[in-house]
Amino acid sequence: MGLYKIMIVDDEREIREGIARKIDWEKSGFELIASAENGQEALELAENLAPDVVITDIKMPFMDGLTLAKLLSERLPAAKVVIFSGFDDFEYAQKAIQYGVTEYILKPVGAQELTATLGELRNRLDVEIQQKNDMDALREHYTRSLPLLHDLFLTRLLDGKLPAGRITEQAEVYGVRLAGKYFAAALVGCDDGSGATAFGNERELIPISVRRLLDEMLLERFEAQICLYNDGVAIVCGLEARERIMELIAVLNFCCVQAKRFLGLTLTVGLGRVCEGAENLRKSAQSAAAALDYRALLGAGQVIYIDDVEPARVGELVFDEQDARELAAAVKLGDAEAMERGALRFVSRLRESRLPLKHCQLYFSEMATELVKIVRDYRIDADEVFGPEFDGSFRISRFSSPDELFAWFQETCAAISTAIRRERINSSQQIADRAKAFIAERYFDPALSVEALCGHLHLSPAYFSTLFKRETGVSFVQFLTDTRLAEAVKLLSTTQLKTYEIAERVGYLEPNYFSYVFKKKFGVSPTKYLGTGQGNV
Repeated sequence: MGLYKIMIVDDEREIREGIARKIDWEKSGFELIASAENGQEALELAENLAPDVVITDIKMPFMDGLTLAKLLSERLPAAKVVIFSGFDDFEYAQKAIQYGVTEYILKPVGAQELTATLGELRNRLDVEIQQKNDMDALREHYTRSLPLLHDLFLTRLLDGKLPAGRITEQAEVYGVRLAGKYFAAALVGCDDGSGATAFGNERELIPISVRRLLDEMLLERFEAQICLYNDGVAIVCGLEARERIMELIAVLNFCCVQAKRFLGLTLTVGLGRVCEGAENLRKSAQSAAAALDYRALLGAGQVIYIDDVEPARVGELVFDEQDARELAAAVKLGDAEAMERGALRFVSRLRESRLPLKHCQLYFSEMATELVKIVRDYRIDADEVFGPEFDGSFRISRFSSPDELFAWFQETCAAISTAIRRERINSSQQIADRAKAFIAERYFDPALSVEALCGHLHLSPAYFSTLFKRETGVSFVQFLTDTRLAEAVKLLSTTQLKTYEIAERVGYLEPNYFSYVFKKKFGVSPTKYLGTGQGNV
């Protein structure tokens, strides 16, 4: 760090000159840039010179030190103010704090004391500047990273890894404009070997060149976002109306022509289905990838629209990751209302899809497989949930009506949830029993702690403490104390050991503390306990 700028303010010239002369400013890390004889003059100088530190007397004509401090806190908030005062008055000190004064020093002040104060100020300024530099560097890094964060956001959006409720918020943070009621995703690929002449060995530049071309040709006509995606380029296009998809196809086809002409690249664009809402772009991206796969049959160098090669079916059934997460959460948490909603949504989709039975069977199997995964993860007996005749397969034809299917779904989810709850209870009791056994074996160890026990059980202390209190009704510390005191009473009754020997045998290094704990529980000291005629703990 360089030298910090400092200014002295005092209405007595001898004091100003004395301070200036007695302090080794450079050694203290400062440069004395000015002095003033009153607050008004000091304020004008400070606004021009921007000192890092202002040392001022509190009692001066025209403007006193406190008023100067107040105005400096408003106009030069980064400046540190040190006030000298002959008044040991709480009200003055209180106002000084209110106005942001860094140090309030009573007169007379010697060179040694002031030098020490300057050292503290220098250290504080060093820390603040370092923090500011760190923040500036972080801000600069964030600004430089925005293009990368932009692409990362779009990648996560296309992969369906963003919570629907946070898409708009995060889009604003990363400068991604998602405009339009409808959206479509497109994936752009380059065939192997294409562009080899133009790009030579620098094939990593191909996606960048393609992205720039798409930027130039798409952004003037569409609300589009373009990013590098896997080994190619992805496009997220907002549409005011579904019909604009035809215009988008035309523009993308022209992009393929221009890429061949100017870059020597053969591009193929897989265009996904139009979806409503950005939260559904994952499905559009999946269908775009499916469309791109058709280039093996239809040829490269063109736009392949999924609806042209795979006409959309009304009521198409998809059991996706979100469905799986919601179903698993409802069953694991035992949320009856959520399970009922899930069952109703599941059956309604089947009923409204009007698809052939084989398509409904696929959807039903995907859902049922998710239930099997939960049963397996919790090591639940499958026969208990699905019945002894269960052979691993699920047939939708076994149900005679949607109502019967709905009832089966609810009952199965409830059965799994009940089994999970029972397993948790059994597991919790087993953990508590293992903890009790460990305490019984190690109670005499003064180093025995909840951390040591949790290391043995491979559990976090916070989780264990909650579980143990729920299962036993007392905390770990209380249970350990009760165990130790029970053994202490036993030793008092059956041996001739001294109190300090018993304390050591039950895990207390300090006999006085053992006596304190003992008396707190039984109301008498260990030596008097036997005489009271009390029974065992």
